[in-house]
Amino acid sequence: MLYWIAKLLATHHTAFHAFSYLTLRAILAVMSALSIALLVGPFMIARLSRYQIGQVVRDDGPRSHLPKAGTPTMGGALIIVAIVVSTLLWTDLRNRFVWITLAVTVGFGAIGFCDDYLKLVVGNSRGLSARWKYFWQSLLGLGAAVLLYRTAHVPAETDFFVPFIKTVSVPLGAAGFIALAYFMIVGMSNAVNLTDGLDGLAIMPAAMVAGALGIFAYASGNSIFANYLAIPAIPQAGELLIFCGSLAGAGLGFLWFNSYPAQVFMGDIGALALGAALGVVAIIVRQEIVALVMGGIFVLETASVILQVASFKLTGRRVFRMAPIHHHFELKGWAEPKVIVRFWIISFLLVLAGLSTLKLR
Repeated sequence: MLYWIAKLLATHHTAFHAFSYLTLRAILAVMSALSIALLVGPFMIARLSRYQIGQVVRDDGPRSHLPKAGTPTMGGALIIVAIVVSTLLWTDLRNRFVWITLAVTVGFGAIGFCDDYLKLVVGNSRGLSARWKYFWQSLLGLGAAVLLYRTAHVPAETDFFVPFIKTVSVPLGAAGFIALAYFMIVGMSNAVNLTDGLDGLAIMPAAMVAGALGIFAYASGNSIFANYLAIPAIPQAGELLIFCGSLAGAGLGFLWFNSYPAQVFMGDIGALALGAALGVVAIIVRQEIVALVMGGIFVLETASVILQVASFKLTGRRVFRMAPIHHHFELKGWAEPKVIVRFWIISFLLVLAGLSTLKLR
């Protein structure tokens, strides 16, 4: 919106040409999303508290979590609002990748909203049943995958690339691409949701991964940079830098209120949306493997749940004291802030490892 206004004003004054640069608009997107989150946050927290939309704490978890009962939840709506508004303000609205990414983010957020609403407002402890939640996730994930495949302009948009090996490019075909895109979007959505169990644990890694994916989007969208770095050149992907910047800014703004001890939790509305957003951006910039490396904390949390369930069903024994794995470390005696910060440090190192693939090929 403001990008279009700046383009019109540029015909009258050359100073407005500065807004044609992706880097400037990305910085403004980060600042806008951060400001929106900080300004709207107190109002939203007050409203959630007024309507008594508070966290329900499991009685079989760490005892330190019991005081969190009643903490306002569904704060993820704040993240989505900040992302959408900031993206619409600073991006080129003619870009199909932007609209697909926003649709996936809002769509998965809507699924999370239904789940949270049923749990916290209606009082249904199960929330949205797993079958229906998975159905709607699958519908949106498949829809996005099919749309990305049918609107692809160059082969690179649907090929599979392996980091560190610049000569490997595997044509996936319709079935292969749609399957990969589906599992990335739905899988990342649920992985972030599983990670969201401690104050600020999920949002900081999500913001870091979003920032790194934004760098990949910027490089992929520039044919000169893409050729130099030996990464797939994806026309128009550069605009996703604005979206990723908005996500990072909104995440940091939310962390202001979500850091230990949290004033608000994001709930499924935020976790499902953030994970799906990261998944769809990774698909568009053709960096699925790199995204899984950078989001290694999300992968670890998901793997711990799978191992725990499989082990208990097959042997009757548990691998961890409690899953997801962050609860395991809590029950071992680690203080919650220590678990959170150590997981952040690991995420930072994994993001650096992912970024190293830009040059190490």
